[in-house]
Amino acid sequence: MTKPKAVVLLSGGMDSATTAAIALKRGFDVHALTFRYGQRHAAELDAARRVAERLGIRQHVTLDIDLRAFGGSALTAEMSVPKDTPMAEIGQRIPATYVPARNTIFLSFALGWAEVLGASDIFMGANAMDYSGYPDCRPEYIQAFQRMADLATRAGVEEGRKLTIHTPLIDLSKREIIERGLALGLDYSLTLTCYDPSPEGAACGRCEACLLRLKGFREGGIEDPARYQTVSGKR
Repeated sequence: MTKPKAVVLLSGGMDSATTAAIALKRGFDVHALTFRYGQRHAAELDAARRVAERLGIRQHVTLDIDLRAFGGSALTAEMSVPKDTPMAEIGQRIPATYVPARNTIFLSFALGWAEVLGASDIFMGANAMDYSGYPDCRPEYIQAFQRMADLATRAGVEEGRKLTIHTPLIDLSKREIIERGLALGLDYSLTLTCYDPSPEGAACGRCEACLLRLKGFREGGIEDPARYQTVSGKR
């Protein structure tokens, strides 16, 4: 029996890698989509490639778009990445690392590819529990995009082929995400979560993404296998 096709947004981070592993476990023929969008942490592209190869994903596309033309984010402009944010404050406001409309842009490309592939499923690693407060990671946003997709595609209008956007991590803590991935045999040493890694790809251990990742491993009593720039980063 032919497996159903799915497009998976794969950034190379912990969440997207776990999501890709879940999609494969559910029996989908995964087509991974990564973006070189002008982000300062281009080392994540290498991480996405490593993850796709290890998971045996047969088609992995990296698209070039340049969001630096707009800027407006610490990831696409000359702005400082927030460091050492108290854990109680993470997620209480939208941080400087929010890239305006990024998930809408990424999902739109994924939607276009899915329609060409004849796929009715898109997976993304959005999380609204242990997260930095990005508005385009919330369940209501995902639901709104899915409704729009059904109205905006030939597949939805003429063929009656409804799109499903899967966000299997949306209600999970980082600890739960890590446990889910490990149960699927995922090697987290291949992933890069950091917003401000070294040129060699070592995580800073101090940005909000690193702090949330480290919190998840610490709560699970598991050593984070990622490379960090300093020993203190793995606190």
